[in-house]
Amino acid sequence: MNSKNAADVSTESKLDDIVHLLEGVNLIVHDFDGVIVRWTDGCEALYGWSRTEAVGKVVQELLSTQFPAPLENIREAVRRDGAWEGEVVHRAKDGRTLFVATRWALVTPAAGGTTLIIQTNNDVSDMKRAQDDLAEREAHLRSILDTVPESMIVIDEAGTISSFSAAAQKLFGYTTAEVCGKNVKMLMPQPDRDAHDGYISRYLTTGERRIIGYGRVVTGRRKDGSVFPMELSVGEAVTKGKRIFTGFIRDLTSRHKIEEELRQAQKMEAIGQLTGGLAHDFNNLLTVISGNLEMIEGKLQDEKLRPLLREAQDAAEDGAKLTGQLLAFGRRQPLNAKLADIGQLVSGFSDLLRRTLGEAIEFRTIVSGAANRALVDASQLQNALLNLVLNARDAMPRGGRLSIEISRVQLDVDYAQMYPQVRTGDFVLIAVTDTGQGMSADIKQRAFEPFFTTKGVGSGTGLGLSMVYGFAKQSGGHVQLYSEIGQGTSVRIFLPAAQKENAGAADRQPEEHAQPGIPGGSEKILVVEDDPRVRRVAVSRLLDAGYQVVEAANGRDALDRLDENPDVALLFTDIVMPGGMTGDELANTVRALRPKVKILFTSGYAEPTIAGRELALSGTWLKKPYTARELAQRLRELLD
Repeated sequence: MNSKNAADVSTESKLDDIVHLLEGVNLIVHDFDGVIVRWTDGCEALYGWSRTEAVGKVVQELLSTQFPAPLENIREAVRRDGAWEGEVVHRAKDGRTLFVATRWALVTPAAGGTTLIIQTNNDVSDMKRAQDDLAEREAHLRSILDTVPESMIVIDEAGTISSFSAAAQKLFGYTTAEVCGKNVKMLMPQPDRDAHDGYISRYLTTGERRIIGYGRVVTGRRKDGSVFPMELSVGEAVTKGKRIFTGFIRDLTSRHKIEEELRQAQKMEAIGQLTGGLAHDFNNLLTVISGNLEMIEGKLQDEKLRPLLREAQDAAEDGAKLTGQLLAFGRRQPLNAKLADIGQLVSGFSDLLRRTLGEAIEFRTIVSGAANRALVDASQLQNALLNLVLNARDAMPRGGRLSIEISRVQLDVDYAQMYPQVRTGDFVLIAVTDTGQGMSADIKQRAFEPFFTTKGVGSGTGLGLSMVYGFAKQSGGHVQLYSEIGQGTSVRIFLPAAQKENAGAADRQPEEHAQPGIPGGSEKILVVEDDPRVRRVAVSRLLDAGYQVVEAANGRDALDRLDENPDVALLFTDIVMPGGMTGDELANTVRALRPKVKILFTSGYAEPTIAGRELALSGTWLKKPYTARELAQRLRELLD
């Protein structure tokens, strides 16, 4: 026997010893070409082929091996490093797919011997399926977190956040990375923030429940520090001996606002019925008083008593005026409604209004369009406008600007959903806007109540705005108040627009059929609006039109969103906003940072200059309320 044969025999003898010791292990010995030379009992059990069937076959062909890298690269790694390990896919004799963790070890024989590879295989199919199942569950959970409309937050028994849904990110203003691993009390205002850990500790110790298992209205705190009402429902689960709590959160801001407006409308309705009934009865008393005074006047002989009689008659007349205003608020004042052009009516008595204001106030009347016809009692409209002008004059003791704008508007479903008392349709809008002191939220809430006034004793009855409210309601329309402290006030009266007098088929032509489709686009638009309901409507309209939308609640937030979205094509912003930065200031900053970004302003005032804002020439504006068509057309005008 020569030395070469002796080396081969020695190597094979050692391999036989190894294979014999590891007979139950899944071990394959093959050469560099993959030809199998040893096949253990463990491989027979795992793959189904007997030793006789396997030996002499090419291993990767027999097992239909799927490698994570090209086979030549793996062989090169074995030559270079003496070993390689990884995960492959094998196919058994019965067709089953097996996931295998494999290790290849190089066996270098004595000089001249055959180089062999010992391949050990471990079946990890169950583990792989478990990993895949876990990955699927995680993907499912992530899809839930990303799509569930209500905010969802998962915490452990220490209050640490482990999951934070996409809706929660949008609601609270934090990203998932900013909150995960931190205590959930960061999302709470005081005093709940300091008390939260005690709530959990008390529950874990005593089982006393406060929120867990049922819903409760609480207060949340956003990243910008603002607070909002929310409905919180918490579920509990135990895993591996530890509790986890899942909270579902519903933002109640819009619902509370709508409910408050509905309560206010119901309160105004109740007050109107009460005051109308009182005024009606009081008028009967005044009729008796004034009638008796007239009869006494004809029989009075003593001339010295006549001044007293006239003073009593004047007081009765003043009482009649007051009851007239109360009846107007209660919508029991008889109206002599006639079809009229509102623009012409207002222009006709604008000279009277101008004389009422004095020289310190700049006054102008703006009539847009020619189709401003409505059924209206001209004298009652004049009385309403006179009350509004007097209020505006009193709000501008050092002078200012006042405008009355008449235009045709269409209120759509989106607008009506924001204001429960509003119905859809075509209206003639009369907007009376001043640059006076403005009103606080508390004053705005009570402004239309009869006898409520901010004036001093003897300076008014507080019936001016209530009379305007009643006149608008009785005329089939409604009135809306828009005001900001230091920015002025805009009172808008919506009167139902008259239909065309000749309703022949050729003359009718409904606007919906005559107008082209609403234009859309695909650009990215940054919407900045502090009222969440108005912002939601604007965003919904833009998404329906095909635009990409980024939204912000104030100027500072808008600048952060701008940094994150370099492809913003247009800024759509309210002019008057809280937070220390107004819409025009935001626009100036955006122009400096991104000169190519187009600017579209919106305002509840009759015109932006009334709000004390002179808009730059590169920006245009849209008056609230606006329709989806008006918004879409203005956007295309700017973007195109």
